[in-house]
Amino acid sequence: MSFYEQLQKLDWDDIRLSIYAKTAADVERALSKSRLDLDDFQALISPAAEPYLEQMAQRSVQLTRQRFGNTIQFYVPLYLSNMCSNICTYCGFSMHNKIRRTTLDMKQLNSEARAIKKMGFDHLLLVAGESERKVGMPYFRQVFTELKSQFSHLSLEVQPLEQADYEELKELGLDSVLVYQETYHPRTYAEHHLKGKKSDFKYRIETPDRLGKAGIHKMGLGALIGLDEWRTDCFHVAAHLDYLQKRYWQTKYSISFPRLRPCEGAFQPKSIMNDRQLVQLICAYRLFNPDVELSLSTRESEHFRDNVIPLGITTISAGSKTQPGGYSDDTEKALEQFEIDDDRSPSEMAELVKSMGLEVVWKDWDRSLTALK
Repeated sequence: MSFYEQLQKLDWDDIRLSIYAKTAADVERALSKSRLDLDDFQALISPAAEPYLEQMAQRSVQLTRQRFGNTIQFYVPLYLSNMCSNICTYCGFSMHNKIRRTTLDMKQLNSEARAIKKMGFDHLLLVAGESERKVGMPYFRQVFTELKSQFSHLSLEVQPLEQADYEELKELGLDSVLVYQETYHPRTYAEHHLKGKKSDFKYRIETPDRLGKAGIHKMGLGALIGLDEWRTDCFHVAAHLDYLQKRYWQTKYSISFPRLRPCEGAFQPKSIMNDRQLVQLICAYRLFNPDVELSLSTRESEHFRDNVIPLGITTISAGSKTQPGGYSDDTEKALEQFEIDDDRSPSEMAELVKSMGLEVVWKDWDRSLTALK
């Protein structure tokens, strides 16, 4: 059984009604427990939990420090290509948007790598639009061959691949894969994924199962907050995490919180999440699963990140560029996927983190731990 089969047993409307029906007593019961279940998670993300945010935040800080110490891991995205064969209503790379398209060649890739290394990063997230013809396995093989000796940790956020492809890339240096479902509501998913392989809801949602079977060290989950009602979508992320951890218990997991940002196409979110609600969600995930990594990107503002990082976040990006070639040549703004909100340099972010009494981790682990040659 994959998570797709389990999803068929979850009724979206029933879950939404259940979340909004939670009471203060349900929240207090969840907060009194040391091990929470999915029903408790519903209570913590419900409107009834909003008056308990300070209590949730204090416990979130305590659990995070217990599990992760006084550390914050730094990573940076490297955009390989903005080529895309999908039409998605919310994405700046969508095929129907009239932007300049480019894919880094190996010379450009190494220029980007050198610029990133100078900033201090050793944890690299490789990102690309979904174009199997231009940016598929032959291209990924070249990229990993070039980069595996330069960085201690390589993550991938590209189109879903087959299990055998993940197994091959693992041998070439792949450590983790991020694959966001965008929304767990099949009808809403179909409304926003109009053309291309990404329109296959079942194939995408079964990607984490293929990652688990391939033995990938870590996988990242998340919903694109704003495509549908955020509480219900984020409950499904928790349910997906719960399923995966029970089935692929040797894998590490992370959750991200991408709120929709301005991009080409001027998409308007269906569900608006304010800052206080995002803090509530972050704390709810930490209380539900003390071991999961929680990541916050430069989509969010300086003010928000400054205040939220100590509350439960374990991983942040800094100095991000969302266009191919952005680190060695920052002039091609037309190639961006979305606008970032926190444009402070990695060194500025490192100083901020240190001022919070936390330690910056540039290198998460060593390849010798996986016996990778």
